Amino acid sequence: MQRIVILVSGRGSNMEAIHQRCAAEGWPAQVVAVVANRADTAGLRYAAAQGIATAVVDHKAHASREDFDTALADVIDGYAPDLVVLAGFMRILGPAFVRRYENRLLNIHPSLLPAFPGLHTHRRALAAGCKAVGATVHFVTPELDHGPIVMQSVVPVHPGDDEQALAARVLATEHVIYPLAVRWFVEGRLRVEGGIVSHTGGASQVLL
Repeated sequence: MQRIVILVSGRGSNMEAIHQRCAAEGWPAQVVAVVANRADTAGLRYAAAQGIATAVVDHKAHASREDFDTALADVIDGYAPDLVVLAGFMRILGPAFVRRYENRLLNIHPSLLPAFPGLHTHRRALAAGCKAVGATVHFVTPELDHGPIVMQSVVPVHPGDDEQALAARVLATEHVIYPLAVRWFVEGRLRVEGGIVSHTGGASQVLL
């Protein structure tokens, strides 16, 4: 049974999607803990209501990013995870932390990486006149919003779209591709070679 730890900073809607699909589809895995950097996150309340262990590592209580990363890793390791999932975790993690969980640390970003890493992705995509946007599940590397791509969704930009409308449609696809990518990981169906991720069974890694 694979052990999953999920990190959140806010409402944790992707965390909820992963937990619900794991239970409904009978994955060989369990979400064993949800860890947040803020005590008031809705994601922690959801996890507690589901009987999932929770923990808080407040970034404001640490003098440096390195100290925070160390404290966070110590808490995570207490749950002996096979996979660590970032689900709206709004802290930049340092190279040492990332290397500690190499090839078992997943993130989702609301753009078709490598386009528009960082913040305000939908605003930037609209300003650039993009005709399609989407989301990307990827293994985390020390470079922000980069790393081997597991799966992507493609979402058309409609005339009159604003940031909020576009973000809502992209988020709906995140709730599909992120649980699927996590399921592939816990089932041992992902292979990473030369920075490229493939599905061992040849499943499509794009949602159109």
